[in-house]
Amino acid sequence: MRLLIWLLVVTACAGCGSSSRTVESTKDSTPIIELSPPSTQGDLSLEETLAGRRSVREYGESPLSLDELSQLLWAAQGVTADSGGRTAPSAGGLYPLEVYVVTAEGTHHYVPDGHYLETLNDADLRMELMSAGLDQSAIGDAAAVFVIAGVVSRTEAKYGDRAERYMILEAGHAAQNLLLQAVALGLGAVPIGAFRDDEVQGTLALPDGSQPLYLIPVGRLVSQDE
Repeated sequence: MRLLIWLLVVTACAGCGSSSRTVESTKDSTPIIELSPPSTQGDLSLEETLAGRRSVREYGESPLSLDELSQLLWAAQGVTADSGGRTAPSAGGLYPLEVYVVTAEGTHHYVPDGHYLETLNDADLRMELMSAGLDQSAIGDAAAVFVIAGVVSRTEAKYGDRAERYMILEAGHAAQNLLLQAVALGLGAVPIGAFRDDEVQGTLALPDGSQPLYLIPVGRLVSQDE
């Protein structure tokens, strides 16, 4: 088992900085990847990132570094306060969203509390996601596909019939954060809402009650690979 985990670590951390390391979960032996602390300062102003945001559907071939994945995940759902507050607002602070990322090395689930990834499998599922996404090539070509899913039951107890609306609004907040962070990192990204929900859910083996809301392919700009 430890050999398998070590192999996953070496593959997942290829090209990442020394500030990130992988450890084994003591809870259920699920391999986890500890992410580097996110940066709260960048080279671009908020206004510059807003002006630079465009839907980019063509990417270079180079993978993203683990530090880049760390920053993008934090932008979407990272914890920013001792009270548990996150980068994106949530109705009642109930946080129904879950974020997954699919790369050539496998499928990972982001855990905001602790800022780490759970490695769910080591299969490259980008082509399966592309098929579920109506064959949109950006999904298959991206270095990483971020999947924002929602668990509406977390919000229903307090907000009843309005829970689904609030969850979907929250997914929009998280997606925009991720898109702007991609701009700040000099990466390309596009939000995709056209996909077959059941196929995405089946491909990622999402838990019961977890609904896929957004696919966001991210990759290097083509000029960066020239």
